[in-house]
Amino acid sequence: MTVRLLLVDDHRMMREGLRALLEQLGGFEVVGEADSGHDAVKQTRALRPAVVVMDLGMKELNGVEATRQICAEFPRIPVVVLSTHSQEDHVLGALEAGASAYVLKISAHSQLVEAIEAVLKGSRFLSPEITGIVVASGIQGARRVRDPDQPKLTGREREVLQLVAEGRTSGEIAARLHLSTRTVEQHRRRIMAKLDLHSVAKLTHYALRTGIISIDD
Repeated sequence: MTVRLLLVDDHRMMREGLRALLEQLGGFEVVGEADSGHDAVKQTRALRPAVVVMDLGMKELNGVEATRQICAEFPRIPVVVLSTHSQEDHVLGALEAGASAYVLKISAHSQLVEAIEAVLKGSRFLSPEITGIVVASGIQGARRVRDPDQPKLTGREREVLQLVAEGRTSGEIAARLHLSTRTVEQHRRRIMAKLDLHSVAKLTHYALRTGIISIDD
């Protein structure tokens, strides 16, 4: 049986390379491609792939938040994260969001198919290079237990925070998220209060440190 895949990456050449790799192996069909988190969620709804292969560092809606939305709406569609990042915040954030596998891009040729096959069987897969991060963090079943004192942002607040950190104005954020400017400002104030960070520069630093945005991927 052919496995239907959705490839999500904001670099066209990366998507083309993955498509060529997977289709050459046989048994896989790339039914769709997305270059943003929002498009990934939209195409998952429309195409219902067997597996979503997800990049992390994307504009407007990053791969962690896209994974969170997909896993919440379609718990039977596993997400395989494929990223350059091996930092703890990126890895744990993706797994906490619901990703079933985390593969480093440098290992894609040797590990991606293995990861896809694992998640289709209901198992999990981690690149060996990052297994130690998960073990050290005490994750069981690829889920992290949050520190109760850690500020918890809502999904919408995380979306607003990413756009603020990317330098978008309140008007631009409002248009992108189909909200009023007043609502965006309310979200911004709540985010600052929850995080106790009261400038865009500090919010941007927080977003970078926690993997909400990245310089590159």
